[in-house]
Amino acid sequence: MNVDQRLIGVLIGVVALLVVSSGVGAILSTRVTSDGQRAVIDNLNARTKAWWIMVIVLVIAFAFGRVGTLTLFAFASFFALREFITLTPTRAGDYVPLLLSFFVLLPAQYALIGYDRYGIFAIFIPVYAFLLLPTVAVFAADTEDFLSRCAKLQWGVMICVYCISYAPALLFLRIPGYEGSDALLIVYLLLIVQLSDVLQYVFGKLLGRTKLAPRVSPSKTVEGLLGGGLSATAIGGALFPLTPFTFFESLAMSFVIVAMGFVGGLTLSAVKRSLGAKNWGALIEGHGGMLDRLDSVSFAAPIFFHLTRFFFA
Repeated sequence: MNVDQRLIGVLIGVVALLVVSSGVGAILSTRVTSDGQRAVIDNLNARTKAWWIMVIVLVIAFAFGRVGTLTLFAFASFFALREFITLTPTRAGDYVPLLLSFFVLLPAQYALIGYDRYGIFAIFIPVYAFLLLPTVAVFAADTEDFLSRCAKLQWGVMICVYCISYAPALLFLRIPGYEGSDALLIVYLLLIVQLSDVLQYVFGKLLGRTKLAPRVSPSKTVEGLLGGGLSATAIGGALFPLTPFTFFESLAMSFVIVAMGFVGGLTLSAVKRSLGAKNWGALIEGHGGMLDRLDSVSFAAPIFFHLTRFFFA
């Protein structure tokens, strides 16, 4: 993968933004007077520290090209699936299907992407894994909650492996006039998803009055969604020089990313609530688990990939 000067510029810009955020957070933490304010500032500072780590890891992955990027997302899928399975009750009869999910299906999905086999990786998990997992499970002769156990594992593999794998798959799109700039599409996707998340949080704290879905995600508000979502969409439109899109195309794409990211976060919050958990894990300080960071990406990445492939590749 060739290094695009725009990619370097974006990464420098992100680092500069994190430097400013770290400085502002350090100043504000010395000036807060109430426990409520301190909790918000501490949360933002913890998120900033986590973003430093994530940006550094992403830069290292990009430095190793497509192999490094695929490896990074494969590990992200592994930890996300591990968190999903940890919160989802399993039985001894699930042992072989679990082994297949982690050590066969997951690496096979990323290998198919690495070999640029779109026709296979697009259906490998939705068709073949979907049929394989219950077929293997049935030979354990454990029929207790068989349907729900199979469905949970299938759903976990779909979200944590299949959907997330579409982010690095952006590297293999053949877009005329965009050769050597493929990593920018991943940066574009991740930037909009993360900005939308942050801006919705900020707008919600500043202006939030109307709860959007209090039983699913008590912190999400209508004002946060509108203010943060529209702001992230506008920023996404302004980032069109990083993409093969025009300004209005980029605006439309960023709107789709924001919308799907929001739906993904809300849907997986509902899953967490049904399992009686606040976070998927504690891998990333201030962010919860890996799946807490990639819940929006899991819904946004496949749609963004297919729209880009259909209209531009």
